Amino acid sequence: MENNQRNMIVAVVLIAVLMLGWELGLNYFYPQPDPVVQEAKETADNEAPGADDPAKVKHTREGGLTDPDQIALEQADLDQSLGSKDRVRIDSPEVLGSINPVGARIDDITLKTHRQTVEKDSGPVRLYSPQGTPAQQFAQFGFVGDNVKLPTPDTVWQTEGGPLSPDSPVTLSWNNGEGLTFRIRFEIDEYYMITATQTVANTGDTDVSVRPFGLINRTSNTASVDTWTVHSGPIGAFDGSVEFGNDYDDLAEKRIVSGAGKADWIGFTDIYWLSALVPQKGATTSSDFRSLGDNTYRADVIYDAVSVPAGKQVSRTTQLFAGAKESRVLDMYEETGITNFGLSIDWGWFRWFEKPIFWLLLQLFDLVGNFGVAIILLTVIVRGLMFPIAQRQFASMAQMKAVQPKMKALQERYKDDKQQLQKKMMELYREEKVNPLAGCLPMFLQIPVFFALYKVLMLAIEMRHQPFALWIRDLSAPDPLHFLNLFGLLDFNPPGFLAIGILALLLGVTMWLQFKLNPAQMDPAQQQIFMLMPWFMMFIMAPFAAGLLIYWITSNLLTIGQQQLLYSRHPQLKAQAMEETKAKLKADLAAENEAKKGKSGAKG
Repeated sequence: MENNQRNMIVAVVLIAVLMLGWELGLNYFYPQPDPVVQEAKETADNEAPGADDPAKVKHTREGGLTDPDQIALEQADLDQSLGSKDRVRIDSPEVLGSINPVGARIDDITLKTHRQTVEKDSGPVRLYSPQGTPAQQFAQFGFVGDNVKLPTPDTVWQTEGGPLSPDSPVTLSWNNGEGLTFRIRFEIDEYYMITATQTVANTGDTDVSVRPFGLINRTSNTASVDTWTVHSGPIGAFDGSVEFGNDYDDLAEKRIVSGAGKADWIGFTDIYWLSALVPQKGATTSSDFRSLGDNTYRADVIYDAVSVPAGKQVSRTTQLFAGAKESRVLDMYEETGITNFGLSIDWGWFRWFEKPIFWLLLQLFDLVGNFGVAIILLTVIVRGLMFPIAQRQFASMAQMKAVQPKMKALQERYKDDKQQLQKKMMELYREEKVNPLAGCLPMFLQIPVFFALYKVLMLAIEMRHQPFALWIRDLSAPDPLHFLNLFGLLDFNPPGFLAIGILALLLGVTMWLQFKLNPAQMDPAQQQIFMLMPWFMMFIMAPFAAGLLIYWITSNLLTIGQQQLLYSRHPQLKAQAMEETKAKLKADLAAENEAKKGKSGAKG
């Protein structure tokens, strides 16, 4: 009895420690986006602080600016920078923006089909902003070389065509007045890929040598948070291997990081967005990442020097991906020859299992048109596949119950010799053909599915802002309604592990019902732990994505149904479970009466 009490106290203390430390761990491993600031307040002197002020930079799960002053400054800069009538408009099915003829920069891109928040009027996601703005991110194409008059970052290029669309290319040109004409022809497809063909035409009398280049420049102040499960920062495929090893802090420390081999593609990633350069196949290039200071970074692709004979022209073609990491789109580009482009989504080591789960979810979504319903159907499929295992589990549980008297006899006989007891119990299991671990198998088999769904909800932009029903408007975000703030009526957000919503409560209740239907454990301490576990998991899972809770709740309900069905096939197990429950209630009542008598005697 003393050992049981001690074990119970230790279990309760551990649970309390876990719950108190959960909020800190959750913010690190599963950071949640802050509410988007709808209105930016002005500072007293109407001057916003610098974009690299550490106190103003807070990385969120989706990235972007969070400080109201910086949001106000960004909007003011955009109004000024994008107001030029000389800009060349970009208008494709997925992308809206413009090209700056000064410096041949693509520095204005918004994504038409992706909103900033779940609100339908929140406006499109802005991916690129001009140089010098708080959220700067842009791509630039140009030429370097020696003893040649070249265009500079301040060169104003002549434009031809526009707006840039899948059916309408745009050409930027500049003549150096010394026999060389530089041209950059931009084309865009129906998704997020811009193709830049850089040409040098030599009308002079002598050969010249130049090096075309492409670069992506961005600030890390708008980066999504980088965690051990999801990478944010420099990314690239070099000699076919995708590198996630360096984040912005690493790059700031090293200053320059070169790719380990020939670049298949190189750029920067957030959880949902990607900006990457794809060099021309077969051309020799050098590529690296650079820290420019002030939280600004650059990815470069520089072609080896090309000789342009007199009267000839030479071209190099580079692709620029600037858009959302939609799995089907990335895989499509990979099929066209961009090596491992689909792995720009950080699936991790278990992608062999996560991607099939994601594929099945997409198929179910195409069938029913609702990702919440697709998750429920996925759960039904998983539980259906595991039903034969569950049958064996219950049969094993029935066998375990049948040998309980023999086990008790062994425990009594060898209570002072644990080594001999273990040996005799293993012999008993073999003789009776009982597997004591069979009951754990379905739970262990569900862990990969659960983790795969967790990663899908974390990574897949297809899950972003996907509604289910009623108040669940985003399956990739936590349940927005909490008991402690009266379902949003009170203007306060409780800490993560106290943010108990309806889904978390349903999770706890269904898990409690599931445990109640299981045969009672022989060890009283184990019984107490199983009684506490559902409510412990309710607190643990409350801050996780609503889709994940829907999966677990559905799984619990199906498990309860399976238990009822299998109890009907193993009536001796159900009868024994009921007898044990009655015996436990009787013992509890007796203990309560004994305690009352003790109190009465003490008073007398």
